[in-house]
Amino acid sequence: MPQPDQSALHASASRGLAAFVAGWLLPGLGHALLRRWTRAAVFFASVVALAAAGVWLRGNIFTRQAADPFEWLGFLADAGTGVLYPAVLYLNRQWHIVADVSRAAGDYGTRFFAAAGALNLLCAFDAYAIGTGRKA
Repeated sequence: MPQPDQSALHASASRGLAAFVAGWLLPGLGHALLRRWTRAAVFFASVVALAAAGVWLRGNIFTRQAADPFEWLGFLADAGTGVLYPAVLYLNRQWHIVADVSRAAGDYGTRFFAAAGALNLLCAFDAYAIGTGRKA
């Protein structure tokens, strides 16, 4: 049985890792680097729409100063949005937007933004799988 070419394996792993990091930083960018234009556009639009809905509904955006494990999980989900996360934190500070989770809309907003982060991470893992050749 022939041995796999180590340089080809290293190149595909590097390509997959680059696609993952790019896809996490900016939704859809990992797929764009892999020339999967339709996926890139759909993933970008989906993640940005979920994040925008979460901000518009005045959801809670978690920070690193988590008081309990559930807040820490919320931070990890929110940070999954990549560059959208620090941008939203900055805009919230500049515009003095305060989360309003006393209403159902604010609670839904919190969930929408966390879902945007989780979806973006799934998309980044998809870009990794395509980049390494494990998925067509």
